[in-house]
Amino acid sequence: MMWKPHQYARPHADQIDLRVGDRVKNTVELTGVPVDTEGRVLLANGFNWQRYRVLFDNGVELGNLDHRSLAATGRTAKRLAKQG
Repeated sequence: MMWKPHQYARPHADQIDLRVGDRVKNTVELTGVPVDTEGRVLLANGFNWQRYRVLFDNGVELGNLDHRSLAATGRTAKRLAKQG
């Protein structure tokens, strides 16, 4: 199921602006997910705090992740670099 972000949900300057389907990797150790495991964003939401639900390639799905634990990879990283 695809969720549309709320029209007023915008990341702050220090947050990462991801979309549903973007590829990411974790930059810190997470429960059941070793560092640098790639995954796909399933849900992007939040008003004051942009947070994401990610299905990692090892099958673990975690929510409430943000710029403190995620980094963009591949095409996602290229798109964000162009925006910034």
